[in-house]
Amino acid sequence: MRTLLPLFLLLLPAPAAVRLKEVAGLEGVRDNQLIGYGLVVGLNGTGDRRQTLFSAQSLTNLLERMGVSVSPTAIQVKNTAAVMVTATLPPYAQPGGRIDVTVAAVGDASSLQGGILVMTGLKAPDGQVYAVAQGAAVLGGYTAGSGPGNTQQVNHPTVGRIPDGAIVERAGPTVKIGNAIRLQLRQADFTTASRIAAAVNKRFGPVANAESAGVVAVTLPEEFQKSPTEFVAELERLTIDPDRRSRIIVNERTGTIVMGKDVRIAPVAVMQGNLTVEVQTVLNVSQPNPLTNGTTQTTPQVAVGVKEERARDVLLKEGATVEELVRALSAIGSTPRDIIAILQSLKSAGALDAELDVI
Repeated sequence: MRTLLPLFLLLLPAPAAVRLKEVAGLEGVRDNQLIGYGLVVGLNGTGDRRQTLFSAQSLTNLLERMGVSVSPTAIQVKNTAAVMVTATLPPYAQPGGRIDVTVAAVGDASSLQGGILVMTGLKAPDGQVYAVAQGAAVLGGYTAGSGPGNTQQVNHPTVGRIPDGAIVERAGPTVKIGNAIRLQLRQADFTTASRIAAAVNKRFGPVANAESAGVVAVTLPEEFQKSPTEFVAELERLTIDPDRRSRIIVNERTGTIVMGKDVRIAPVAVMQGNLTVEVQTVLNVSQPNPLTNGTTQTTPQVAVGVKEERARDVLLKEGATVEELVRALSAIGSTPRDIIAILQSLKSAGALDAELDVI
């Protein structure tokens, strides 16, 4: 028998004035993802086993670069694990700066606890090395025990993080600020873009134009032609009222529903009831009489029961708010699964003035 998870209804506050930097940024100023392949050494017998061939080959190549020649078949790599190293290079990161890296086992290592990442180059999609990573991995879990059936594991011991574990060697591609800039909205919206242009024009004069729902073009005023950085800083401090669409987020796996405060319900009547059909089969054993040629037979006895609950209904008047919707659904005793089904039905009937996202 499955138990329904509890329902959580979160009422989102009305949109408030926020800084422009929270809803938009300079077009082209973004993070860059880096990736590399490396080795974690110093493990206490929890590394890759012999069947992971690339670990032995990688260790052999590393030793050969240090002047040690050894065959891949002549070494064991139980104290070494092959890992993928990933990092994010932030915009305007300069050579000599440090960034965090994440290491994840790609072989059959059971734990990276106590391991040290050997110097690994991190490349971008263009094939260039932008950072070099090395250091001790910090794990959020561990594995302890002496073998199968006698092992205790906490969290995930095959993924670790190295804070400030990579040194930036090459600056990432960035956009140079010229006489004009383009603001890119983090969530495209025509109303928000128009409000951003209006706020910029109110502060600096007619210099901004909303080109689309996602981009606002801004020309630098005369007084900021020689100091574009200060102009961008002034832009980021402007406050605007972003427009947010009414949305309902439904997570059917957990029974969680998140609804905004401005969700409205059109006039509609909702009737909800349950029909339960229960089929039970009982196997009876029929024994033959003594000293006869009969055989033991199993005779199934099938019983079918049908139970239909009385339909429960609720009437929502025009202009009903999300609070009234919650109270109405709770009043008829709806479960989280029932409410999810009702919301989907309301959306199909055109009575729900919000986007319904099922995740």
